[in-house]
Parts: sequence; C-alpha cells; structure tokens
Amino acid sequence: QVQLVESGGGLVQAGGSLRLSCAASGRTFATYTMGWFRQAPGKEREFVAAVSWSGGITDYRSSVKGRFTISRDNAKNTVYLQMNSLKPEDTAVYYCNARPRAAVLQFRLANEVGDWGQGTQVTVSS
Repeated sequence: QVQLVESGGGLVQAGGSLRLSCAASGRTFATYTMGWFRQAPGKEREFVAAVSWSGGITDYRSSVKGRFTISRDNAKNTVYLQMNSLKPEDTAVYYCNARPRAAVLQFRLANEVGDWGQGTQVTVSS
C-alpha cells in the first residue's frame, strides 16, 4: 500500500495551465503504475491519464489528449499532471491513483482499484 498526497489545484481561467503533483510514500514507488482520475459534481469519477513505472508508456482519455501530459520522477516519488489549454469542462476534483505492476491500459477499464489520494480541486472559469 502507498499513501498519496495531491497538490497544485486551484482556480484558473479558461486557456490557462496548472500542474498537479502527487507525492507518494514508500520505497516501492517505482513498481507502481500511476494514474490520474477526476470527478465533477454530480458525475462519476473518470479516467484522465496513466503512466507506466518507467514513464515510457502513457494513456489519456481522448478529451485531454494533446492538452494534458502525465509524467513521473521516481527519484522524488512523485507523479505529475501538466494541464494546458484548460476548459471549463475540466473542472473537477482530481485524484491520484496507484496500482502495483498494473498495465497502463487497465486504468481506463476500472476506476475503483488501487490506492487513492484525497484529491485536489481544479476550477476553470469561462
């Protein structure tokens, strides 16, 4: 099990950028596949992006592809989500998710697996 703490959320105007961070505890971070999910008010939690343990394989939901970039720094036990060209529909609580040795593509198939952070609010104004 790994403990996750997200940060970097906030209020931004449409077209702006934010960088979310997720700091993980434990010495086995490099063995975890990491992902980001989000949940808007009144909606189910949805997959946003995932990255393999090495950072070499990534996956994105179609609506964020080309605007968001997921990355990780295993030396710092941290995963990032760089969000550019933000839109009001990106407004949500963003959650970090960790799954040991999972395939990247598993994240878009199941959103109730693994360890979760407490979430960070992202609000995009029009």
